[in-house]
Amino acid sequence: MTTLDTGLTLIRTASRRVSRVNSVVGNAFKGWMPTGLYARALLIMIVPMVILQTVVAGVFMERHWNTVTRRLSAAVVQDVAALIDIYKGYPQDKDRTLLRRIAQQRLNLVVDFLPAGDMPPPGPKPFFNLLDQSLSSQIGRQISRPFWIDTVGRSNLVEIRIALDDAVMRVFAQRGAAYASNTDIFLFWMVGTSSILLIVSVLFLRNQIKPILRLADAAESFGKGREVPNFRPRGAREVRRAAHAFLEMKARIERTLEQRTAMLAGVSHDLRTILTRFKLELALLGDSPEIDAMRKDVDEMSHMLEDYLAFARGDNGEIAQPTDISNALEELRSDAERNGHSATVSFHGLPVVTVKPQALKRCLGNLVSNAARHADAIAITGHRDHRYLTITVDDDGPGIPAAMREEVFKPFLRLDDARNQDEGGTGLGLAIARDIARSHGGDITLGDSPMGGLRASVRIPV
Repeated sequence: MTTLDTGLTLIRTASRRVSRVNSVVGNAFKGWMPTGLYARALLIMIVPMVILQTVVAGVFMERHWNTVTRRLSAAVVQDVAALIDIYKGYPQDKDRTLLRRIAQQRLNLVVDFLPAGDMPPPGPKPFFNLLDQSLSSQIGRQISRPFWIDTVGRSNLVEIRIALDDAVMRVFAQRGAAYASNTDIFLFWMVGTSSILLIVSVLFLRNQIKPILRLADAAESFGKGREVPNFRPRGAREVRRAAHAFLEMKARIERTLEQRTAMLAGVSHDLRTILTRFKLELALLGDSPEIDAMRKDVDEMSHMLEDYLAFARGDNGEIAQPTDISNALEELRSDAERNGHSATVSFHGLPVVTVKPQALKRCLGNLVSNAARHADAIAITGHRDHRYLTITVDDDGPGIPAAMREEVFKPFLRLDDARNQDEGGTGLGLAIARDIARSHGGDITLGDSPMGGLRASVRIPV
């Protein structure tokens, strides 16, 4: 292997490792990131600004803090040095009354003298020892005598001891006179500016998110076959553009459905006219086995025509309205019992749901009729929660193989057991039922029933 091949291999290995690291970091990052657009937009706006102002304010405050603290410490040390000069220059002031009066009245310092001796051992250094460093540096530069300082003990005072020739001068100074504490200002600046930024961002984004939510609600309502009242494009230019596109798409779909409905109405009228003439002509011919067979064929053709038109038309034209589902299920049970089948009904939850009542009744009626043709007992169960209306139709019939449970929803498909065929043999019963369920924003699934047959489950969002 050449040197070039070895280098390429190392590069590929490193690239794969970087990709894996990026994938791990990206997945971890996605795990704690919010999923909503509102929260993400707030993070995008606020986090960079907070980080930027934190860095800027931190750098500015630190430099300002250090400079002011050094100057204040230098001023305090100059006052102490002046007191030392007075101590040396006026030995006739035996009790140091003049020095103490000058220190207290003019310099705001408290001075006393201790017997000459060794300095106390160094105390613990504070975690943030800017004042300690500044005082030590200034004392060493301006006084050049042995000293001891305590910047930790008393919170509002700083103690300085200077070793003189015959005594130890102890000075107490206000901490504020030697130290610039800007912590409160810094925290107030950060909290105040961040709060203002957060309030402005929340108010701004709320108005920007509302049109998107209205558009989502309108699209969801239209997908469920419901009206979209008082919806008009609002918000930013891009949101208005999406809303206009939605309205144009909605208008095109409605025009297509209206044209299809008008065409089907014409076809239905013409074909029904012809079938009616057939029935009248057959009625005039009298009774015979051949005529009875022809009447049966005409009735079957009429029934097949109704199914074809119902499948092509769907539930177009019906308005969704609040409907008592429990009463609708009771009507289905009564119809099944009148046809000689054993049927039970149960419903849990609030029964009133906004649906297209006739379309949903046809959907459930097809499922019940499909079960009644192949089973003796039927159980209809309804459940409504805060998100979905779920209705199951169970039977004790032969069922449908699992591999064919999606195939039976295809129009005109015929199985050996004919579970998806109606009495006219069109094979449209389940196809019409699923088409109606999906027009409500839901779907139909098939599974095994606890009764031993087939379970058809309709789930529709509420």
